[in-house]
Amino acid sequence: MKKLTLLAFLMIGLLSSNAYAQEAAEEITEEELMKFAAMEDSVTAFYEMKNEEIFEMIKNHEVIEPARYNEIKAAWGNDAKLGEISITDEERAAYQGILDNMESVKQQVTELKVSLIKDEEVLGVPIYNKVNRAYKENPEIKEKVDSLTAELKEKRDAEKDPEA
Repeated sequence: MKKLTLLAFLMIGLLSSNAYAQEAAEEITEEELMKFAAMEDSVTAFYEMKNEEIFEMIKNHEVIEPARYNEIKAAWGNDAKLGEISITDEERAAYQGILDNMESVKQQVTELKVSLIKDEEVLGVPIYNKVNRAYKENPEIKEKVDSLTAELKEKRDAEKDPEA
């Protein structure tokens, strides 16, 4: 009898938490979805811009050519392999500089995302938390946000290259 009562309470709890999750998802407005998608697109656009800068830095580096960069990258962290490829001190310093730049970009992207989330005019923490939770739990919300984000990216790409 005790097991049956406990099972009944667990079932009621699961049903009510499921109903709460569905209710929370229904409370998300189109405006909130759009704000969330716009924030994600802004962060993605910033990341893409910074990533292109890193790519150009590697492509046009004074010390390390792209092929040598790839060779060092494959050996990085393994002193024996670095010895095998005869990495110079200048190359080691240059590669570390590139890694430092990449880490800086990661931090900048994170800082931008946090600032956009915290900015009530852009998104706001409560909306971010609500939509992000629904995004992870509700496939319909995920699909809507992904679709909105894709539309924003298409618009951004079209603005960059109007003839595309």
